Amino acid sequence: MIKISKLILILFFPVALFSQTEKIALSLSEAVALAQSDAPDALLAETRLSNRKWFYQSFLSDYKPQITLNGTLPEFNRTVERLALPDGITFFNRTDLFTSAGLTLSQNITKTGGRVFAMTELQRLDVFTGPSKGKQYFSTPIIIGFNQPIFGYNNLKWNKKIEPLRYEEASKSYAEEMENLAYQSVELFFNVFTEQLNVEATQLNKANADTLFDISKGRFSVGKIAETELLQIELSAMNADANLAQANLNLQNATERFRNFLGLKNSVEFNLQAPTDLPEFQIETEEALRYALMHRSDITSYQRRLLEAEANVAEAKANAGAQINVNGRVGLSKTAAQLSNAFSNPVDNERVSLNLSIPIADWGAGKAQLKVAQSNRELEQMTVEQERINLEREVRLNVRQFDLIRRQVTLSKRAYDVAIKREDITRKRYYIGKIGITDLNLAINDSETARRSYIQSLRTFWLAFYEIRRVTLFDFEKGKALVK
Repeated sequence: MIKISKLILILFFPVALFSQTEKIALSLSEAVALAQSDAPDALLAETRLSNRKWFYQSFLSDYKPQITLNGTLPEFNRTVERLALPDGITFFNRTDLFTSAGLTLSQNITKTGGRVFAMTELQRLDVFTGPSKGKQYFSTPIIIGFNQPIFGYNNLKWNKKIEPLRYEEASKSYAEEMENLAYQSVELFFNVFTEQLNVEATQLNKANADTLFDISKGRFSVGKIAETELLQIELSAMNADANLAQANLNLQNATERFRNFLGLKNSVEFNLQAPTDLPEFQIETEEALRYALMHRSDITSYQRRLLEAEANVAEAKANAGAQINVNGRVGLSKTAAQLSNAFSNPVDNERVSLNLSIPIADWGAGKAQLKVAQSNRELEQMTVEQERINLEREVRLNVRQFDLIRRQVTLSKRAYDVAIKREDITRKRYYIGKIGITDLNLAINDSETARRSYIQSLRTFWLAFYEIRRVTLFDFEKGKALVK
C-alpha cells in the first residue's frame, strides 16, 4: 500500500502547519492512499493482522522441539511424622530441604498425536533431624519416554491443516479491509467534492440572481415586465441566498466527516481535484472471477470451515469410543550420599502403563454428539456452496455493470456540456428581452440537473472501480494483485 507520511504533508503543505486551518489539495488516488496509511481504521486493521501473525507463530512452535528447564530451588519442610517400630509407633520432628534441577527435550508427533521426550535430572535431599538425618542425591542421567493416545482425537493433525488457512484468511481479510477503506474514502471524497461544487454553483446562481434582479428592476421601472415577474425574480434572489448558506453548511459537515475518517486532527479545508480522467482498461468476466476465487478471503474461509466441520466429526467419533493411552519411559537412575557417586554405575529405570476409558452406558450421548457433528458438517457444506454461488454472482454482476457505468459517464458529460451552453444562450436572450423568465428558469434547472447527473455518474463510476478491486482484490488498471 502507498504510504503518505507526515513529512510529505510538511513538504507540500508547509503553510498548513502554521495556520489554524490546514488547506490540503487532494486527488482521489491521494485520498485513497492517505486513508489506507494513516486512517484510524487502517491502523486497527494492521494491529489485527499483527495479532494474527503472532498467534500463527505461536501455533508453529507447537510442532518444533521444546527445551524446558525445571527446578525446585528449594523446598523447605518442617513436620511431625510417625515412625513404626517393632514395639509400637513413635512420632518425631522432621526438618528437610529438597532441591532439584532438570532439563527436558520434547517433541510432538503430528501424525500420531503423541509426544516423545528425553530428560535428565538431579535431586538432593538434606534431612536435618530425625532417624534418617543426612543428605542424599538422586540422579537420572537420561530418561527417554513417550505418550501415545490410541483412537483419540488428534488435534495436532487437524490444527496443522486449519491454522495455516486461518492465517491466510487473515492476510486476505487485511487486503479486503484496505479496499473497504478505499471504497469509503471514495464515498467521503465525493461527498466533499459534490458539496464544493454545490457551493460554487450556488455562488454563481446567487451572482446571476442578483444581476437578474437588478436588470429586472430597471425593466419594471420602464414597464417592460409585470410586477409579478419582478416579485418572482426577487424571490429567486432570496432563495439563492438561502441555498448558498445551506450549501456552505453541507460542505462543512462533509468536510468534518472526511477529516475524521482520515484521522486528521486539525481543522482542514480540502481542495479536491476533479477525478474526470477515467482509466482505460477492459475486464473479462471469467478473468475477474478467477482473481476473486484466488484472492478473496471468503474462499479460504470456505476451506477452513469445511475442515473445521470435518475435525468436529472426527473429535465426536473419537470421544464416543474407547480412550486408550500408552505411556512408557526407559532410562537410568542412581542414588548416593555423595555427589561424586551420583552418576556412577546407574541402574535401569523403566515404566510402561496402559490407561483405558471405555464407555459402558452413556445413554446414547456419544452417538448423539456424533450425529450432531455430522449434521453440522452437511449444513456447512450446503451453506458454503450457496455462499460460493452468491460470490460468483456478485463478481459477474459487478463486471457487467462496470462498462455500462463507464458509458454513462460519457453520456452525462455530453448532456452537461449541452445544458451549460443552452443556459448561456437562454440567459443572453432573456437579457435582451427575447424570452420570458419561465424559459430562463427552465434552462437553469436543466443545467443544474445535468450538472448533478454528471457528478453522480462520476461518483458511481469510481465507486464501481473500487468495488471491482474490492470483490477481486486485483488492480486491473495496474495489472497486479492487492494481496501481499
